[in-house]
Formats: sequence, structure tokens, C-alpha cells
Amino acid sequence: MADRITVIGWDGTPLTEAAAAALAAATLVAGAPYQLKALPVPPAAERIALGSIQLAARRIAEHRGAAVVIAEGDPGFFGVVRTLRRPEYGLELEVLPAVSSVAAAFARAGMPWEDAQVASAHGGRLRRAANLCRAHPKVAVLTAPGAGPAELALMLRGVHRTFVVCEALGTPDEDVTVLTSDRVADHIWRDPNVVLVIGGSSAGGPGGGPANGAAAEAAGWLAGRPVGYPGPDRGWALPTDTYTGTGRTPAPPGAPADPGAPGATDTLPAHVRALVLARLGARPGDLVWTVGAGSGALAVDAARFGAAVVAVEADRSACARLAVNARRYGVEVEIVHGRGPDVLGELPEPDAAVVETGGPEAVRAVLSRRPERIVAVARTLAEAEEVRRAIATAGYRADGALLQSAPLLPPTGAAADGPGLRLGMGDPGTFLLWGAQKP
Repeated sequence: MADRITVIGWDGTPLTEAAAAALAAATLVAGAPYQLKALPVPPAAERIALGSIQLAARRIAEHRGAAVVIAEGDPGFFGVVRTLRRPEYGLELEVLPAVSSVAAAFARAGMPWEDAQVASAHGGRLRRAANLCRAHPKVAVLTAPGAGPAELALMLRGVHRTFVVCEALGTPDEDVTVLTSDRVADHIWRDPNVVLVIGGSSAGGPGGGPANGAAAEAAGWLAGRPVGYPGPDRGWALPTDTYTGTGRTPAPPGAPADPGAPGATDTLPAHVRALVLARLGARPGDLVWTVGAGSGALAVDAARFGAAVVAVEADRSACARLAVNARRYGVEVEIVHGRGPDVLGELPEPDAAVVETGGPEAVRAVLSRRPERIVAVARTLAEAEEVRRAIATAGYRADGALLQSAPLLPPTGAAADGPGLRLGMGDPGTFLLWGAQKP
């Protein structure tokens, strides 16, 4: 193993005294070609152009002498330190960081960023990074060749965002470009770069002020969360009466209904939505479809978990109520007006999906897009069996339950001051089916 291994973060500014001394004493220097060319690498030192960090780590482990690894910005933040610290290499590091590329990008834009999400598109994660940009109003994306600003913008087509593309930060060739997302794909961008994706109802624009004009709090307290997090609303599923446009009673099991008709159902009870959320397993980076979303209670609940949500609803008035509910709780929900099977082909690939209305036809249409997990509401026992069969036939593990509940009420009348509770009138129940892809 090398006698001394120093990882130097470089942001284009002059090296610190400690970094310059470590570089001057190095007998092996690894870095990007432009870094090896721009920095004063000792003429006698072995040079390694960083392509595969793993290959470089193995060579450093074999080296006898002083080794230096040059990385961009802060090498401990989505950088080389994680790989170099793997136990199989046995390397002990001294890390001398510079300003991270993400911090520099937000500084160039003049924006605070403790409330920003940060994602890497490396390693085939561009789709998950795009889903994060759908769900959150302020995201920094570390791009990679083939997963740059143009590709990211194409994945976000139909979702309006502002892109701040930062190329070659800290170098004489630095360039910062601000464009709307529909124009980003028309340009050729240099790799690698940092992209700030800004938009949505609660985002601060490149000038730094709240996009919605509301008075913002002075500062947040938890990185990666909105200012004011967690807010007053807790729990997996918010009470039904907190949503605009709710109050109608779902059709009971056994009652004839047109499951695809606009407004055929209303908000699922909170205890049902809680189980739906548990079966969906929504998380940041996921894209969740809610088909037949109604007033959007379930869509908003899923978005509060950090997932990107596309809500499909055929009733225009329900779409309007859904938009109101999303704004009320400060979440991003993409609303698509239309009947499920007719519009699903135009939507981005889902990780999970729930069919609130639409019946077996909508379930089969969703299954054709192969989400990892699916949940569906059925109106009758016969329909539940048809949905279960569709899920199983598609190769998923299928399960389900009839959920029924009754409220516990305080005593009334002469016994109001006495002990005991009354069992209130129960709801007719909800047939719920779910499935997950088999390993």
C-alpha cells in the first residue's frame, strides 16, 4: 500500500498550502486528464487518468510511495472517497476538500440550497433522478455521459421546469446557462456538469425568492427538506375531511356501478389509504400512477412520501379539486385528464400504481406497463376475483382483503358521564387487491 494517500478536491481555484505540498511530494497522481494537465504534477510521478476508480484503487494499493488522487470539488460528496474507502483496498486516506460542485452551482444561481434534493444520474439512475425532479421543486442533478441535461429534459417532457446548466465549473471554460426545460434538448452540453432543476409551486427561482410569492421562513433545519418541514400534518393518510371536494360515500360491495364513470367513487377512507400506501411502498425516486384519482387524496398522500405522482382522472371538476389539494399540502402532482386505459400509453414508466376506479380493464392496462407493485380497488366480490386473476396471470404475487371498520363513539344520554364506548355504524367495506413482481 502507498505510504501516504491524499485525496485533493479541486474546484479550479489555487490549491491550499497543504494540497500543494501533498501534490509536490507525490510519486503517483491520479485524476482526470484536464486536471493532470492543469495542475503542477511532479514530472517523475506516475500518472493515472481516472476512468475506472476501481482500477485506480488497485494500482494505488500496490504502489510504494506517496499517492495523490485529484477529484472535483468535495470528493466525499458523491465522489471518489466512497470507492477508495472500500475494505478490499485497505486504503487509509487524508481528504482535502474544496467547494462541492453542487454548492458552487447554487452559488452561481444565487440560491439557498439547504432545502434542495441532490441526485446522481451515474450508474443508470437517470430515470430515478428525473422522478425526483417531478416530485420536488429544487433538485441538483450530477450528470454523466449519456445522462446529461438533454436526456433529463426529455424524460421530463410535459413537466415545466427551469434548468440551470453549469458546465466546467471553476475552470476558464465555465459556462452557466438558464433555460426552460422544453429548450434544453436543443443544445449540446459538455460532460460532466451540474444541473439545477427548479420549478413547482413552492420553489425559489434563480433570483432566490419564493416562486409562489408567499413569505418564506428564514431558514430550514433539515437538509433536503422544504423550509418549514415537517409541518402540522402527520400520519400516513390524512383524514378524509381535510381534502377539498370529499364527502360522498363510495358504492358498497355488491352494488351495481360503472367503475369507469367519472366521479363513480370518492375518497377512500383514511385506513384504506394507509394500507394502499404500505403496499405501494412509495419512496423518493419512484413514479406512482393513481388511476381514477378523484379529488386526489391518495395521490397527495403518496406525494407526501416523496414519490413523483401522476394522477389520471376523467372528471374535469375532480381534476380541479385535485390541483387544489396538491397546492394545499405543498406537493407536486402531475394531473392528466382522461380515462385510464386511453391515456396510460403516453405516461412515463411507473414503479408502482394504484387503480382507484376503472375496474379490471384499467388494471390490465396498468399491468401491461409492468410496475413493480400494483394496488386496485374492486366494487364487488366477482370483480375482486377478476382483478386478482389479472394480477396473478401477469406474473405477480397476488393478495387482497376486504377492509371494514366501525367508529368507537363516546356514550350519550343518561350514560354520557359513565364508562364505556358505543360501536358506531360501520362502513360497507372496501375490496382491496395488490400484487408485486416475483423475484
